[in-house]
Amino acid sequence: MIPLNLADGAPPALHGVTEVTPALDWWLLSPLLVLFGAGVLAVLFEAFWPKGSRRTVQIALTAISLLVTFLLIVLQVEAVGEGTTVGNGVLALDRTVLFFQGTITVLALISLMLIAERRDGRDAFSAQAATVPGSEEERTHILAGSQHTEVYPLVLFAVLGMLMFPASNDFLVMFIALEVMSLPLYLLCGLARRRRLFSQEAAVKYFLLGAFSSAFFLFGIAMVYGYAGSVNFAVIRQAVESGGAEIFQGGNGEPLLLMGVGLVAIGLLFKVGAVPFHNWKPDVYQGAPTPITALMASCTLVAAFGALLRVFFVPFGTSAQIWEPMLWTVAILTMVVAAIVAVTQRDIKRLLAYSSVVHAGFILTAVVAGSVEGLAGAMFYLAAYGFTTLGAFAVVTLIRTRDGGQELGDIDKWAGLGRRSPGLALALSLFLLAFAGIPLTSGFIGKFAVFEAAVAAGATPLVVVGVLSSAVTAFFYVRIIVVMFFRDSEGEGPTVARAGFLTGGVITVGVAATLALGIFPGAFLDTLLPSGEPGQEPAAVMVDQVTEAPAGE
Repeated sequence: MIPLNLADGAPPALHGVTEVTPALDWWLLSPLLVLFGAGVLAVLFEAFWPKGSRRTVQIALTAISLLVTFLLIVLQVEAVGEGTTVGNGVLALDRTVLFFQGTITVLALISLMLIAERRDGRDAFSAQAATVPGSEEERTHILAGSQHTEVYPLVLFAVLGMLMFPASNDFLVMFIALEVMSLPLYLLCGLARRRRLFSQEAAVKYFLLGAFSSAFFLFGIAMVYGYAGSVNFAVIRQAVESGGAEIFQGGNGEPLLLMGVGLVAIGLLFKVGAVPFHNWKPDVYQGAPTPITALMASCTLVAAFGALLRVFFVPFGTSAQIWEPMLWTVAILTMVVAAIVAVTQRDIKRLLAYSSVVHAGFILTAVVAGSVEGLAGAMFYLAAYGFTTLGAFAVVTLIRTRDGGQELGDIDKWAGLGRRSPGLALALSLFLLAFAGIPLTSGFIGKFAVFEAAVAAGATPLVVVGVLSSAVTAFFYVRIIVVMFFRDSEGEGPTVARAGFLTGGVITVGVAATLALGIFPGAFLDTLLPSGEPGQEPAAVMVDQVTEAPAGE
């Protein structure tokens, strides 16, 4: 047991207990309130709006609410200044948080274009998810034209959680944001129109493993609370600097901090898909409807890394000697294991899943750097990767089996795609080259930024591993290009579905962003990423809540 030595026999202070009504800045909360209100309104539409026009109304409501949210976030950039807290310190807003929130909102709006796309009068979602796959009841719903418009309120609530996740300044609020983000995604993963059993299996795996990771995260919060006497990031940072809460004497509460950091890290590393917490990604990415896979691969990754950066740079920022060796190990395992396993993959969505895992390892090198350059590099990488991966999954939705039915996942059967649809193949080739980090693409700038920050911080061995992993990943990216352009198709080859306006728009935006961020990255870096003196601690450019604890602490 850990001995508790109370000074002068006084009872320990009850941190976090307050009778003061928190002051709420409704303007700063407006982006979250817009999404919450739109989500509630969408649920009411599901109950009372006529079925005939319900889908159109839901899409319009979702698109308008995401657009309004983005505009509000942009308008708040000047208002937050150097940063501020909201709701008695439970949420933090600064330029870094607003960058993550704006990126998530834009990527979600683009993902909505894929979600709303219809071909032959049908979208990517099942007619009635509650029916048994292949049953007579399911066929009846298909013939009747039933559709799951519940997708749109679920997307709104998921995005709401994503916006709260990196803005959380309190571990309990962060846990709530995690669940608000995750629970809708568990449901969305099981709604695929084709390969229903596979989709449901993916949803169950994601739910079970996600529940385990949430339990680890919550148990870690309990350990941190035991060490610091609070779940507020400002108080936790003060406790880490002073050796623990007041009830600890001589630093004997450090085991609680060690367990807390480790368990919280498990919950966050699961969401980013780092090894050894990555096993859910390939199955879920493959089984979920491709538009939902695109949403998770872009928006969820940005939100998860935003939260991870915030946790390790702010409350745990002064305990780097505890978590740096752990993140070194995880980053190396993530880059090496995922790169090796990806080489053996034959399904395009599983390959992109392992590609996402490898990229998580690259971004972790920026976390290890622990500098403002590392923070800026991670932010640029996440934005660039988000646009590129959306474009790649948009292409995947168009490559079909010979009968034009379900998506064709087998890479070997993509032979001849370069001659059948050269524009589509060229677009995918650009996205793959960006993933590989080829110059003049956004992927090259992103890798250069995170690796440069890691070298400046003395993590050169980690960068060497990253460069070698990049070389391995380049092999399987180039392999896809070779199959598309330099191999003859067997028989008639793959069928290319006609790109609708929405899917075509996603691919166009992806190509434009990949090239623009690769050729002209300076304007983006100079205006949107945090500024600070070279080598400065990231907490100095994130909102610094350390100097003033919230009322009642």
